[in-house]
Amino acid sequence: MLSIGERRNGVLTILFLVELLRGNVERSYLKISIKMKYVLITGGVISGIGKGVIASSIGTILKCCGVHVTAIKIDPYINIDAGTFSPYEHGEVYVLDDGGEVDLDLGNYERFLDVTLHSDNNITTGKIYQYVINKERKGDYLGKTVQVVPHITDAIQEWVTRESQRPVTTDNVEPEVCILELGGTIGDIEGMPFVEAFRQFQFKVGRENFFVVHVSLIPQPRSTGEQKTKPTQASVRELRGLGLSPDVVVCRSENRIGPDVIAKITNFCHVAPHQVISIHDCTSIYRVPLLLEEQGFLKVIRERTNLDVPYEAPPQFMAKWKSLAERHESLSICCTIALVGKYTRFEDSYASVTKALRHAALEANRKLILKYIDAEDLEKFRQNEEPVKYHDAWKELCGADGVIVPGGFGKRGVEGKILAANWCRTNQKPYLGVCLGLQTAVIEFARNVLDIENATSTEFDPEFVKPLVIDMPEHNTGTMGGTMRLGRRVTIFQPGKASILKELYGGDDEIEERHRHRYEVNPEYVLELESAGLKFVGKDETGQRMEAMELDGHPYYVGVQFHPEYLSRPLRPSPPYMGLLLASSGQLESYLASDKKCRARKLSYSNQ
Repeated sequence: MLSIGERRNGVLTILFLVELLRGNVERSYLKISIKMKYVLITGGVISGIGKGVIASSIGTILKCCGVHVTAIKIDPYINIDAGTFSPYEHGEVYVLDDGGEVDLDLGNYERFLDVTLHSDNNITTGKIYQYVINKERKGDYLGKTVQVVPHITDAIQEWVTRESQRPVTTDNVEPEVCILELGGTIGDIEGMPFVEAFRQFQFKVGRENFFVVHVSLIPQPRSTGEQKTKPTQASVRELRGLGLSPDVVVCRSENRIGPDVIAKITNFCHVAPHQVISIHDCTSIYRVPLLLEEQGFLKVIRERTNLDVPYEAPPQFMAKWKSLAERHESLSICCTIALVGKYTRFEDSYASVTKALRHAALEANRKLILKYIDAEDLEKFRQNEEPVKYHDAWKELCGADGVIVPGGFGKRGVEGKILAANWCRTNQKPYLGVCLGLQTAVIEFARNVLDIENATSTEFDPEFVKPLVIDMPEHNTGTMGGTMRLGRRVTIFQPGKASILKELYGGDDEIEERHRHRYEVNPEYVLELESAGLKFVGKDETGQRMEAMELDGHPYYVGVQFHPEYLSRPLRPSPPYMGLLLASSGQLESYLASDKKCRARKLSYSNQ
């Protein structure tokens, strides 16, 4: 198929009109919005360089200038989605309102841009090939040989065109700019079809509507202390060789790059000095939008795409983000939270949890000290095998102001989580259990208060006669991907039950939070548990599924089956996490006693 030529001054070229009349242009490309601008973020040298934060920060600046922004993350792996990933492989699995299990970068987009994305905002190679193969099976290609070019590349472009125009805000306004983040690094064989697709795409939408940002590492070896540009030169050369030219080169470095480095990149990467932006390691990710703005990013994108934005961001934007960054850096009163988890060797495994804790700490005016404790290190077998790890883990747990036990899968480390729940319950230590954290708290209570010997979950012991936690057969069809209870669902606070959680949510009778689980509390034991003091204050619409629990007489012993961290925002922290930070810092009672603050909390949380 012939490619569409560039548009000039809003008029399609004669070549495109001729080919359109001849019928050589596919109908799907006629749906491309002539107003839409696309910003493609690529990476060089190494992966995990911070493209997601750069993409989110660019979207934040544009949104604060009044531009409607959406975002798409492209992951070149063959998996259909991120649902079956090990947390050690790719970090946490982020869950969207529609139940999509996606890359954790979409969490960055939602938190920074305060939008609601959809599962199709995450494109994978597996999704694209599945889409093309399904069309081939139905005969849509009329017997043609199905190839990477043009069929895979066309499918990528069709997907981007369709999803970029889907509204992502409550006002249902079509976006004006789509941020596209291409995962991996330029040169990866898995990403080649996507690079080729965007090489074609830039001409179909018009070069003035297509803006490329290349994020590359500037290493600084300690032996010489000199910042090296050769890796970036090679990366940009490869990108240009594949048909994409960067409009901005973002240099990630340990320290701010100097004029000499900028001059080298200008000479060898075919960009002007003002198109080279330095993003050095910062004390807070909230500094990144400020760094982009102060180095003239808006001016570059305006001159290159004719986007209707000012040359400088509005003062109120600068004030808001500067205040956020300064508050984060100036907090001096510490609050220590112990995170007892199964995947603590890789911090990204709990990315949303740690960000929700930081949002709450900012609101509570506390400097968060986060201690990661491997749940296995709390178990008794460690006392003999690795006594140092065992004693260090218990020392950190006992020294924390509060404890959070997040979600997870499998039997490993569960006994350690149960011990952590027991210690918090018996020592009046603030505790928040999320998903598996709620289930382990229920199991611990059944064992030690109700004297149900060896109380457990069918996840850990399928043969147990009366388990406290059971699986949900309707959400477990024998396959792993997409078979859980997923997405945003309603939780109803039970009438007549006093609830700290309900107060934290502003007194609403029902709330909506995102879920990701296939096990739940066995309803057969609910009356027995509640008669002993473990109250289930929140249930689903049927009244059969336990969504939230609290412990009578405890300052803050809370468990939730949902994942409230997915809806936490920098300026609007999640209520359960807020409760944990307030209780851990001795502020919860005074906070709840303030009717004004509760009304403000209700207003801010309902506006999402």
